[in-house]
Amino acid sequence: MPQEVERQYKAILRNYLEQQNELNLYEGQTFSKQLIQKNISPEEMIGIHRAALEEVVSEVPEKIEHSFDLLIEVMIRYGLALHEHQNLIQKQENFRIEMDLATNVQKTLLKTTVPQVDGLDIGMLSVPAKEMNGDYVHFLADSQAVGIGIADVIGKGIPAALCMSMIKNGMDSVDSATVDPSIVLDVINRIVERSVTDSMFVSMMYGNYDTTTNTFTYASAGHEPALHYSLEEGAFHELFVKGLLLGVLPQTTYHSQTTKLEVGDFIVMMTDGVTECRSKEGFIEIEKVMSIIEDVKSESAQEMVEYVYRELILLQDFELRDDFTLVIVKRTV
Repeated sequence: MPQEVERQYKAILRNYLEQQNELNLYEGQTFSKQLIQKNISPEEMIGIHRAALEEVVSEVPEKIEHSFDLLIEVMIRYGLALHEHQNLIQKQENFRIEMDLATNVQKTLLKTTVPQVDGLDIGMLSVPAKEMNGDYVHFLADSQAVGIGIADVIGKGIPAALCMSMIKNGMDSVDSATVDPSIVLDVINRIVERSVTDSMFVSMMYGNYDTTTNTFTYASAGHEPALHYSLEEGAFHELFVKGLLLGVLPQTTYHSQTTKLEVGDFIVMMTDGVTECRSKEGFIEIEKVMSIIEDVKSESAQEMVEYVYRELILLQDFELRDDFTLVIVKRTV
């Protein structure tokens, strides 16, 4: 135990007992910084206080003397608990730093650009419920078509982010937006099945819009069905097509279907963070989501997705329970 510490504390204690003013208390606060720097434990400090008190006060009552024995035992356990707590806080801080780094890397690696295409208006919004986003959107575009992929990993955190990077690598291997969606999903499925554990699966929908025929061809791997809004009918049509989740089996056949868009029609692609929103009363029905979208059908596609997000987050008391991803593709001419 450092003698210099004992000497300083004895002087502080003597000054306080004689004067008992704010300056004495401030000296004690300043002295505590030295204890931390010298890594002096709480029970050691009690021993220092006891020794100093015996010298400063001529006669310390016997009961007070004995009370220090109890206090030391209490502080031994407290010191251990405090040390564990501080270690835990440091680990949490290190984890937070690592998560921030991983989040920034994910944003950089998975970044996609919404294409600008004549005759089409495309809006996209993807908001993670936590640090890492378990949803992924990818766009392809060439002179004839626009390809849109939207995926959702069943799982969260860094493993989900790593899985998303595999999907991106698969999408980067698709060299044309005109490739049939069923073929695209077959390619991605083979990559995911080889690369992830049996406990992690991915739902995905991929579609491409042919700018020459104004048709939308789509295929699904267990993903939320897209919606086709017909302006003439003033109604939504569900674009449902069967398909096994990615990563379940290496040999899986996916099927494509096609729908035609008239001027003013639009396609809505989303993850279950949109369709499975929950309020205090329970799940928000898909009909409510459709109604919200239809309220702003005359707005731009980006304004539409942002409005839907604001309305749904309001219905959930501003608590986002799952990653929210929404894409709207509207035919304008």
